[in-house]
Amino acid sequence: MRLLLNIIWLVLCGFWMAFGYVVAGVVLAITIIGIPFAIASFRMANFALWPFGRRLVDEPTSGAMAGIGNVLWLVLAGWWLALGHIFTGIALCVTIVGIPLGIANFKLVPVSLLPLGKRIVDADDVYAFMRPR
Repeated sequence: MRLLLNIIWLVLCGFWMAFGYVVAGVVLAITIIGIPFAIASFRMANFALWPFGRRLVDEPTSGAMAGIGNVLWLVLAGWWLALGHIFTGIALCVTIVGIPLGIANFKLVPVSLLPLGKRIVDADDVYAFMRPR
């Protein structure tokens, strides 16, 4: 089921949402200060391409810098990526087939606003977030 949902996701909205994250990453990578944000953006682009079967968990070792970085991310790129997820989710919820994908888009809004301090793990690996890196 995950494979089918991921393929439908990729065709209907995954490619375009990932493209938005890549554009944000390239723009942020232009400056040295923006490189950590660009890395987070590219990581989220990967997640936006193939989200089913993976989940986001809090990074246990992230500290105050992740919080400060999230505020900067929100101002620089997070708000328009979140709007992209909201509009795409609304468009997908218009059809019956698209409702699960629309709900998944709505679930990506919080992480598009505040991505730093999160880690992408396999949904089957329950204890992955507890292992040290």
